[in-house]
Amino acid sequence: MTDNSTPSFKAADLVIQLASTPNPKPDVSTFGSTFTDHMLTIEWSATEGWQAPLIKPFGNLSLHPACSSLHYGIQLFEGLKAYRGDDNQLRLFRPMLNMNRMSKSAKRACLPVFDQSELLECIRRLVEIDQDWVPTTDESSLYIRPTFIGTELSLGVKKPAHALLYVILSPVGAYFSVAGALSLWADPKYTRAWRGGTGDCKMGGNYGCSLYAQYEAEDYGCQQVLWLYGEDHQITEAGTMNIFLHWINEEGEEELATPPLDGIILPGVTRQSILELTGKWGEFKVKERYLTMSQLCSALKQQRVKEVFGSGTACMVCPIGHIVYQGESLHIPCQDNNSQLTSRIVKELKDIQYGRTPSDWTLPVKQ
Repeated sequence: MTDNSTPSFKAADLVIQLASTPNPKPDVSTFGSTFTDHMLTIEWSATEGWQAPLIKPFGNLSLHPACSSLHYGIQLFEGLKAYRGDDNQLRLFRPMLNMNRMSKSAKRACLPVFDQSELLECIRRLVEIDQDWVPTTDESSLYIRPTFIGTELSLGVKKPAHALLYVILSPVGAYFSVAGALSLWADPKYTRAWRGGTGDCKMGGNYGCSLYAQYEAEDYGCQQVLWLYGEDHQITEAGTMNIFLHWINEEGEEELATPPLDGIILPGVTRQSILELTGKWGEFKVKERYLTMSQLCSALKQQRVKEVFGSGTACMVCPIGHIVYQGESLHIPCQDNNSQLTSRIVKELKDIQYGRTPSDWTLPVKQ
């Protein structure tokens, strides 16, 4: 039962309709442009509740022209991955964190609640069916995109009485087409999220509204936007990534810092994993704290900055090489590849994701 005593769908009721002819599996190229043979769909209505989950051949959706997700952005999504290990076993990385975050986003969007464990089991079955699509190298993975949309057949702005939860799969390689450190454009005239808003939920509107600033960043020779907030220009996120600063802080301590979850920041799974992983090392201070551009600029001038990097499911960890801010190009130091923090984090996370390091952070696809 869900938290409002409405029965959730059950994985035990899953209906499976297999594709008659599997599609050829092309080489992984552009991120998120190739899709597997099957998808998961689960329909809901206020009158009938959740219908039985259905795995069926991948195909287009049929939506009413007045669909509330199209007009009012009543929708959300998630992103997680399945990895093929050196032992050929498939593993999901911390999937319940995604399920919990999706449930929180659904509540904020006034979409119906569901049992996270039941959805995860349906996703596991979907990945198991399309397991041949999971790439075989540790530079690639199978991206899993759960999506939840309001399908209300009315132009009225109201809580949807119809909804659709679906999941599609895409074999992917690197998220960024250009290797190396990213460049960021920081300008306070654009705001990604604000207190009381939906910045801590994974909703499409948070991403669509960022595109204009993204293309302006390119006009300044940068690849992504460094999102600032408030009159003190607080550092919040980098593009679609959480951001980390590895530095010597104002007290002279070596510290790995990232902005706190105050309603503006998306609670990233990779972000949480990095905090927990580096915290266990016990080698330097690990802290969630507010960071401003003034603090960063001062630290750069005093040569107290070791590294700045972004994190996320799509890119995992991405170093940041320079930031354009108030007409000045700020160079971010990157340590030698054999010793830099980002390389160590990537290695330890990959070793867990691909099964080289046993961990309760992974869930086997095959039960």
